[in-house]
Amino acid sequence: MGFNCGIVGLPNVGKSTLFNALTATAAAQAANYPFCTIEPNIGRVAVPDPRLEALARVGKSQKIVPTSLEFCDIAGLVRGASKGEGLGNQFLANIRETDAIIHVLRCFEDDDVTHVEGSIDPIRDAETVETELMLADLDSLEKRLPNLQKKAKGGDKESIALVALMEPIVAALQQGKPARTAIAPADFEAAKRLQLLTSKPVLYVCNVEEASAATGNKQSERVAAMAKAEGAGVVIVSAAIEAEVSQLPEADRREFLDGLGLADSGLDRVIRAGYALLGLITYFTVGPKETRAWTILKGTKAPQAAGVIHGDFERGFIASETTAYDDYIAYKGEAGAREAGKLRVEGKEYVVKDGDVLLFRFNV
Repeated sequence: MGFNCGIVGLPNVGKSTLFNALTATAAAQAANYPFCTIEPNIGRVAVPDPRLEALARVGKSQKIVPTSLEFCDIAGLVRGASKGEGLGNQFLANIRETDAIIHVLRCFEDDDVTHVEGSIDPIRDAETVETELMLADLDSLEKRLPNLQKKAKGGDKESIALVALMEPIVAALQQGKPARTAIAPADFEAAKRLQLLTSKPVLYVCNVEEASAATGNKQSERVAAMAKAEGAGVVIVSAAIEAEVSQLPEADRREFLDGLGLADSGLDRVIRAGYALLGLITYFTVGPKETRAWTILKGTKAPQAAGVIHGDFERGFIASETTAYDDYIAYKGEAGAREAGKLRVEGKEYVVKDGDVLLFRFNV
């Protein structure tokens, strides 16, 4: 089960620097001119989770296998992209394939780094990108809707359902509102098939100067207010600092971050926020060979969670031996949890919780 976040924004806001730091590589060329990222660069990164080490100690596991998240660095978008300006059509095609959008906004002044709009204003930049995405969505739907409306009048059930879904979205887009504001929770899955750019969840990443990495600045405060009004997430990072941190040996990172007054790296926060943005949770399997984290969508039932490990686990699912993370640690493993009555045997209707330690019983 793969989940990915597309990193978007105007040129020269720090997208590729952030991507490089996330993946600790120089796979994406970070240069001071627009469109230095021509093809989408993709990297998988481990999701930081301190619970893994604690579980591995209790289970005396030989190795730890974290879960991961995919990030896609997409070429910078400019005003007019929906009409093909810059790398518009290519940009829009790439972002349609992602599950969520991480929107990097420049919140720092630097005369040595040009800005495509000529000045620093993250709210304007966010609106520029959002407007282009809305225009692209509106164009896509307006091309499809008339034919579907004709079929709906003829009684075609699938067309009737699609028209009912699309008409409110078109109305919202025409009013300058993103598609996600017009989609009812019950219609989320159906709306995904429309591949609308503005239906995806958004996380704003404020790229600030080093001195503001711990507290943010006036520009990031403006973004936070905007995000709150939209119900979007926001994370403050200094991409320059994160690039330095990513090149340090693991043993030296903590000292470096402490010196800057940072409790954890901005990248860890971006990864965790991206994970939450997609509505994901983690369950664990623990044994002498390995302690492993597994990614599932919130609300997944036990058989489908088992299927993430192997299809046979889902097909032949019988039950799952389930222990909450806190109980597994407190009672020092499966045997102690069982003795204390904290290990439960759950059936097919059990909805897996974040942090569950599971052992699946199956027969195929």
